[in-house]
Amino acid sequence: MPLCDAHHHFLDADRFYYPRLCDYPLGTFRNGSYDDYPRSYLPDDFKRDSRRQNVVASVHMECEWDPADPVGETRFISALAADHGFPNGLVGRAFLDREDVQDVLEGHAAFPLTRGVRHKPKTASSADGMRRNQPGSMDDKIWRDGYARLAAYGFSFDLQAPYWHFRQARDLARDFPNTPLILNHCGLPADRSATALEAWRKELEYLAQEPNVNVKVSGIGVLGAEWTAALNRDIVLNTISIFGVDRCMVASNWPADSLVASSYDAIMNGFREICAELPVDGQRKIFYENAMRIYRIDPSTVVRTSEQSATDI
Repeated sequence: MPLCDAHHHFLDADRFYYPRLCDYPLGTFRNGSYDDYPRSYLPDDFKRDSRRQNVVASVHMECEWDPADPVGETRFISALAADHGFPNGLVGRAFLDREDVQDVLEGHAAFPLTRGVRHKPKTASSADGMRRNQPGSMDDKIWRDGYARLAAYGFSFDLQAPYWHFRQARDLARDFPNTPLILNHCGLPADRSATALEAWRKELEYLAQEPNVNVKVSGIGVLGAEWTAALNRDIVLNTISIFGVDRCMVASNWPADSLVASSYDAIMNGFREICAELPVDGQRKIFYENAMRIYRIDPSTVVRTSEQSATDI
């Protein structure tokens, strides 16, 4: 089964400025400490880690590059792609509520690999703390004015937000139907308690009612627990059941998920094990076809990154 990895990161904090990796002391994120995060991760590293997974295409996700120069990352990634033949698409960073948003979008659009942008909106750390109409949130008029500019460039939007913000996300998707919204990491279901999972499923069903919303089955590791199919089976199958096989994409979130998984293979083999019960055509959509379509990747342009024998894709 060929794979288009719809969400991974390339970075080089030894050459460029990434605040979360360069400003000491380093902080933490949902997978652990940035002290344990690779300072450099480049195409040769990705080819080494993914060589057994039949990766035929991939999409780079912005990695919180220097906020003073968001387009600099797109320039860097485009140069990597020119040298290595991948990634085959990229998602840049744009601050939708900044005055320079138009210039930044135009800068990203000058690079043919750009498919969309990501800007993590203001979110609450828990469901109890969630409030509507906060500055910098998906309700904020200034933020939404920036979002409204995406359609003119044909850009999609990658959203990273927890499930208690899905009401805002659905309003956004409904109000801007011509902008594909791609939910990252199943909506971050880190709390695996029965109560939290019930709320997550309910809100995911609500968001999925908008046809321009897709979801990445990725980034679902749990802090302090090794990534296994058993741990993540229900998350994966519930997401696919709610969104359907035409709107889900498998992705590695590598190397961010290297902090919660023993290897790239552990994640992808786990996804393959979980999805083995689905019809083969459904698996093919989730692992390959949907990402190629949603991120508008021409199959004739892909360069194999694995060592496996050729696959008819």
